Amino acid sequence: MQRIKSIEALQRYRKKVSGRIGLVPTMGALHAGHLSLVTAAQNANTKRTNGKKVNAKNDNDLVVVSIFVNPTQFNKSSDLEKYPNTLEADLQQLEAAGVDAVFLPNFEMIYPDNYQFQLTENSLSKLYCGAHRPGHFDGVLSVVMKLFNLIKPDYAYFGEKDYQQLSLIKGMVQAFFLNVKIVSCPIIREADGLAMSSRNLRLTPIERKIAPQFYATLISDTSLADKKQQLASIGFDVDYLEVMDDRLLAAASLGEIRLIDNVPLDTLTHGIRGTSS
Repeated sequence: MQRIKSIEALQRYRKKVSGRIGLVPTMGALHAGHLSLVTAAQNANTKRTNGKKVNAKNDNDLVVVSIFVNPTQFNKSSDLEKYPNTLEADLQQLEAAGVDAVFLPNFEMIYPDNYQFQLTENSLSKLYCGAHRPGHFDGVLSVVMKLFNLIKPDYAYFGEKDYQQLSLIKGMVQAFFLNVKIVSCPIIREADGLAMSSRNLRLTPIERKIAPQFYATLISDTSLADKKQQLASIGFDVDYLEVMDDRLLAAASLGEIRLIDNVPLDTLTHGIRGTSS
């Protein structure tokens, strides 16, 4: 696995390699959810003939992972300062997973303009998480655009846990005619239902026992108002519970840790389509 630590080294790498590239952008503190994206990139529509791998139309020849804790998407400096740093363990996991290269930029490489130029979406990014985290999605879209321009992937893999982010990135690709296909991958959960997240590492032992009730409440056969009341009674500070497209989106804080999750509406038996709370 090549460890690429400069723009110049990345440019040399891109000139040297050929074939389709699958990109998995991350902020590190990797868990099974991230590794599922790597697996998806490695196995993208792979066909087998007599046990031998045959490249399919959108199979990847190489998988590149980026690790960059992007400060422009943090609206609270304290959240950025406390974001988990497990770089050596991350690199060991990626190497064991068979990743071809990992890009490890710093702030100056990604933002030589000191974030003077930004990419902004003026509708969806202002709702849901965007309403509670001003500037968050500007930072997300700006850094993803930069990574796409630098790495030039054919496919990029994002989890459905941040469904709003996924939708915005798909919209950005369409709006700017980018030559990359966004592949959405299912949420990976702990055995108790909690959606995997790097921030879960910061939950206290007591909070970690309570946290699975977030998902359990979302899928319960109750109205949105009842779900919100139930979460508040458990100890969650609810930002929002709202329907977007065919999903029920939710964000809530437990202590200092903000959790997000979503569930498809067709998995819920209670009729909540078109309502919000």
